[in-house]
Amino acid sequence: MAQRYYAGFDIGGTRIKAIAVTPEGQRVAEAFAPTRDGDFEDGVPAYAWEAREILRRWESELDSPADGVGIAAPGVAAKDDSRMIFMVGRMQDVVNFDFARFFATPKMVPVLNDAHAALLGEAWIGVAAGMVDIALLTLGTGVGGAMMLDGQLVKGAYGRAGHFGHSCIDIDGRPGIFGTPGVLEDFIGNFRVAERSGGRFTDTRSLVDAAAAGDAEANALWNRTIRALACGIATIANILDPEAIIVGGGIAEAGPILWERLDAELDIVEWRPNGHRVKIIRPALGDWAGAYGAARRAIR
Repeated sequence: MAQRYYAGFDIGGTRIKAIAVTPEGQRVAEAFAPTRDGDFEDGVPAYAWEAREILRRWESELDSPADGVGIAAPGVAAKDDSRMIFMVGRMQDVVNFDFARFFATPKMVPVLNDAHAALLGEAWIGVAAGMVDIALLTLGTGVGGAMMLDGQLVKGAYGRAGHFGHSCIDIDGRPGIFGTPGVLEDFIGNFRVAERSGGRFTDTRSLVDAAAAGDAEANALWNRTIRALACGIATIANILDPEAIIVGGGIAEAGPILWERLDAELDIVEWRPNGHRVKIIRPALGDWAGAYGAARRAIR
C-alpha cells in the first residue's frame, strides 16, 4: 500500500536536510544533500536539482509522490509563503524561484524563513507542542528568530517579523549589516567573534574554551556576550510575553558556561511581575526542526 507523506526541505548554506513525514508527524524517510551554493545546471540552482532528485527517489521507495512539499531557507519569505523575496550574501538565486513549477507539482510549495520553519516544527511535535505563545532564538553564525502568538506564526506586514538578531541593544554601537546600531547579532553571532576579540579568537568555541580555562580577557568578553543575550531575551519577554523562549543553535551547545551565566544575568535584567519569569527551553528537534516545520506548512 502506498505511503501517504509530506516532504520538508531545509536548505542551508552548505547542506540540505530533507524529511518525509506522515500527516501526524511520524518520520518515514530522511536524506541529506550538498547545497552547492552558486552552482547551476541548465540555469537552475543545484540545490533545486538535489531536492527534486530526493523527491523522485522517495516517490519510488514509498510508492507514491509526496502529498505536499515545503521549503525552508535563510532570508525573508513572502507573507503568502509563495516565494523567497530577500536574501543577502548567499543563495541569491533563491529569490523568486518557483519551486512548484520546477517540481512539476500542481500544489503550492510553501517557502519559509528557516527560523520560522524551525519554530513551526517545535510547536508541532517538538518542545513547544501545546504552547500557543512562543518565541525562538537561534544562535549561530548570526542570530535568527521567530514568534508565534495565539497559535499563529507571526510573519508581519512584509515577512521579516522575528528577526530578533537585528534588534538594537546599544544605540552607540556600530551599524549592523542592515544599518541598525548595536544589534544583538553583533554581540553574540559567531561571525563577529574575531572583531569583538581584537583578532584573538576566530570562533565562539575558542572563546568559550579560553573562558572556561580561566582566561581573564576571555571571561570578560564572554560575560559581556552573555549580558547582551540576557538583555535581548528580556526585551523579547517584555514585548511578546511568551510562554517560553526556545534558545537553540550551535552556540547554545556551549553548556553550563552559557546557561548558568545566562540564568544569573537574567536574574538581574529581566522584569518579573509577581515573580513570573519567562521559561527558557532547549529545542527538541535539533537540526531537523526546519525540515519538520516546512513539512508542517505543506500539510496546513
